[in-house]
Order: sequence, then structure tokens, then C-alpha cells
Amino acid sequence: MQYIAPFIPLIVLVIAAVIVIFLVRGAVKMMWQVAEPNEALIISGFTRGNVGTTDGMDFKIVTGKGAFVIPGLQTVRALSLTLNETELQVNCVTSQGIQVVVQGVVIFKIGDSTPFIANAARRFLGQQPKMESQVYNVFEGHLRSIIGSMTVEEIIRERDKLASQVRSASGIEMEKLGLVVDSLQIKDLEDPTGYIQNLAKPHIAQVVMEARIAEATRNREAAEKEAEAASLIADAQSISAIRQSAARANAETAKANAAQAGPLADASARQQVVVQETQVAKLEADREEQKLQTTVRKPADAKAYAQRTEAEAQKAADISAAEARARKTELEAQANATAAAATAGATRVTGEAEAAATKARGDAAASAIKAKALAEAEGIKARAEALGTNQEAVISQQLAENMPAIVAAAAEPFAHVGQLTVLNGGEGINNMVGGILSQVGNYLPALTHALKNGKTSAPLPPETPHA
Repeated sequence: MQYIAPFIPLIVLVIAAVIVIFLVRGAVKMMWQVAEPNEALIISGFTRGNVGTTDGMDFKIVTGKGAFVIPGLQTVRALSLTLNETELQVNCVTSQGIQVVVQGVVIFKIGDSTPFIANAARRFLGQQPKMESQVYNVFEGHLRSIIGSMTVEEIIRERDKLASQVRSASGIEMEKLGLVVDSLQIKDLEDPTGYIQNLAKPHIAQVVMEARIAEATRNREAAEKEAEAASLIADAQSISAIRQSAARANAETAKANAAQAGPLADASARQQVVVQETQVAKLEADREEQKLQTTVRKPADAKAYAQRTEAEAQKAADISAAEARARKTELEAQANATAAAATAGATRVTGEAEAAATKARGDAAASAIKAKALAEAEGIKARAEALGTNQEAVISQQLAENMPAIVAAAAEPFAHVGQLTVLNGGEGINNMVGGILSQVGNYLPALTHALKNGKTSAPLPPETPHA
């Protein structure tokens, strides 16, 4: 204790100083008021107004900083500087006498300058919620006044102009209230009478008509483009089809040429056959000629010989002409076959060759028949003349030539006999042969009469009954 006693006064002083410091700090904290960024402090009481404010203001406005407020001597209250919003729905009548309902919104706040804050403090300090009704009343009157001087069309087209006029008209009153309008928007315009809707119908009809026209135009253009595209596609397909057809035609041509090789060879072989048949026809004609020559062995006289020679010459000429025509036809057929190999099928070539060959054979046969007929006519004529000059000799010759046939015809009934029984031995056989010869003898006068009358052949004897 004796060591602490000298320091007791100092300790007391330190403690007293600390207590004073805490008391001063608490008093300063209690008296020092700081304004928030979005508010203004209104200090009234033992104070004087701000420098530069209007006359008669006996309170102090503090914004954005702090100030000492002496408790008991001064009173401090906060005035909010935040934004406020008021909905507008005002029934108005336009200059046309049309009733409309204007819906809008007003965004306002207390002005930042000291005069605006002072005016607002005098009117709304402690009762700021009343600001919305005051603002609504101000703008309601001005909206009705301004819309009463405008038409519906102007209100629709010039909403910004309407808002500007309302703000200008209400500016002085709002300033007196210490308020500033940040924004005024006309949100909607209702038309209980249907004027706006009817006003829009012509435009809607016009727009609908233009839309339909535009749509029809676009459809037409689209159809034209589609038609053009389809035409191009058809052209391309046509060109492709033509090229494919040409390729197929070339392939078919090559195939036909390859396929025609066999038929052409066949046609050539047939042509050779036709040539051989022509030669055979010629040989047959020669044979017929030789046969005709042999049938008239003994010409009656020089005139018959001359006529026969002339007939033979004519026949030879006809045969030569037929051969020449056949050769010409053959050459033409060969030429036609060669030409047809490139342009037509083997069938037509073969047909033409066969037709030409058939014509040649027909011509040759006709010539041969004609020559044979002429020779027979000449022979008949020669025989007739011979009968006129030497009838007996000619008849004898004809009988001699036809005797085997006559005897064979007379004996023909015995050919059908399977088994023959002859009575009386050799005498029976002689009687039978004699009967046959007697029948021939009975037939000779008729044959002689026929030869005299110019017939080339005599009828066979009547059929003998079977034994």
C-alpha cells in the first residue's frame, strides 16, 4: 500500500478522464446526426435557416452530411427523397365529345435542391403518404384540361406530346409542392364508346387487304418460281432422257448390227439358194425343151422345122431375158441387202431378197411355161399339118408310141387279182391273152378316130371285169 499511495491521485485522474471521454463520446454520438444519401434532415428549434434559402425559413436542412443536434433545444426529423409512384386513371372528354379513359403513371420525388426540400418539408413532413393523392389531383385536372383540347387521333398518335404538355402545365404546382416529376407515361387509352375500335377498322381492313394482296403476290411469285423450277427440272429431265435415248439407240444399233450379222449371212446364203434354184429352173426349162424336142422326133416338113427353130430361139431369148432379170434382181437384192444392213432390220432385207428370188423364179417358170406352150403349140400344129399330108404315118407313129400304155391299161384289171386259176392249160392262157389283145384291137378304131380329130391322147379302154 505504501508503494501505491503516491499513485492514487494519478489513478483517480486517469479514471476520471476515461469516464469523461466516454461521456463526451456518448454525448457527441447522441447529438451528431448524419443524413442518409436518400433523405434530408430537417432540424428545427435553436437554429437558423440555411444560407441562401427563402426568407422566413427558420429550420435547417441537412443532406449528405452530419450536424449536431442539441437535445432539448433542437428537433431533427428525416424527409425521404426516394421515388414515389402514382397510378392515374382519369375519365376525360376529347374535343370531339368522345369519352375516353386515360391510364398512366407518374413517377415523382422531392427535389434535391434546398427550396424544393423546404417546400416539401412544410407540406409533407410527417405525412409523406399524402403526396400521392396530391399529385393525382394535380395531374387529373391537367389531363382533363389538355385532352379536352385534343382529338382521339392526336391522343393516339402524340402521346409524348400529351405527356410533355401535362408535365409543363403541372410544373409550377409541383414546384410549390416541392416535387419533381421524373417520368409521366400514358400507358393505355380506353374507349367505352368503341370509337377507337371503329376508327381502326378501315385501317385494319386496308392492312388485311394489303396482307392478302401481298400473300397472293408472294404465292403467285412462289408459283412462278416453282413453275420455273419445274420447267428447268423438266428440261433437264428431257435432256437427260434424250441423252439416255441416244445412248440406248447407239447401244441398240450396235446390238442390231451384231444381231444382223447372222441374218445377213443367212440372207446371203438364201440368195445363193435362190441363184441355184434359178439355175435349177433354167435346167428344168432346158429339160422341158429337150423333152419337147424329143416329143416331135420327125418334123413333118421344113416349115415345121423352121417354126420349131423360131420357137426355140424365142424360148432361148425369153430364158436369157429371164436369166438377165433374175441376175439383175439378184444384184439389186444384194445391193438392197447391203444398204438395209445399216438402216433396217434383217427381216426386211431377207423379205426383199426372197421376194426378188420368188419373182425371178416366177419369171423363169413363166418363160419356161410360155416356151413349153409355144413348143407344144408348134408341135400340135406340126402334127396337124403332118396329119393333113401323111395321116396314116402319123397315126401309126402315135399308136406305136402309146401301145405300151394301151396294153397296160387293158391288163390293169388283172393287177388286182391275188390268185388266178387258168383252165385248159396253155390254151386257156392263150385265150386270155387273146382276149386282152382283142380288146386292144377293139379300142384302136376309137384311138385312130381321136387322133384324126386332133386330140393328143385317147381314152383308156373300159375297165375289164375281174376274172
